[in-house]
Amino acid sequence: MDAREIIKRPVITERSTDLMSEKKYTFEVDVRANKTQVKDAVEEIFGVQVEKVNVLNYKGKFKRMGKFGGYTNKRRKAIVKLTADSKEIEFFEV
Repeated sequence: MDAREIIKRPVITERSTDLMSEKKYTFEVDVRANKTQVKDAVEEIFGVQVEKVNVLNYKGKFKRMGKFGGYTNKRRKAIVKLTADSKEIEFFEV
């Protein structure tokens, strides 16, 4: 898999922006990607040093539209911690 296929998008929430002060960044990743692939992809795309990767799996929720029911897409989220001497990732230009 290509690095741009593994990292789908950053997750920007109140909690994830608070974690950025600790050099922890949250990304939505491909459901087939493992921790090593996520680490290599972040290092390749952003040019930083990754210390640790935590991965969370989310099941799809059951939703109804009238009499029809189905599940939303399952997804996978990765929290990436950078090393202390690594530069920070800039999502927003100031």
